[in-house]
Amino acid sequence: MRHMFFPLIIAALPLPALAQSYLSINRLHVFSISATDMEVIEERGEGARGIWCAAADFTLQRNGQVPHQRLYVKEARGPSTRAPGRKGTVFTTDVNSLPVNASKAYSVSVNIPGQGLPVVHAYQFCQDYLIELRDY
Repeated sequence: MRHMFFPLIIAALPLPALAQSYLSINRLHVFSISATDMEVIEERGEGARGIWCAAADFTLQRNGQVPHQRLYVKEARGPSTRAPGRKGTVFTTDVNSLPVNASKAYSVSVNIPGQGLPVVHAYQFCQDYLIELRDY
């Protein structure tokens, strides 16, 4: 009888914080903050393209393909609120929740709040992580 309850007890224990996140196509962890906000945790020296890719991948997995939906940097790259001791960038799909005016990005950065890209554009940065059979 004890053996039946052991797996239930283990399943009920809290998991480490990163285990509760979404693992994007480029293996960056993304935390859902609200229905429109997410935080991408920086790892392995990943640059802005990889961080935008993770945010777009998460948005597409959560919301599906939404025509003309945009992602915005809500909080610039800095200390993470979801993964202590790590760096993160908070993105949003809600332009009205931005602390500054939205702007269109012509270069890719995670250091300026308000910069935005279409989700489908940001997802194109994920092409760097797709392996084609013809690559081998």
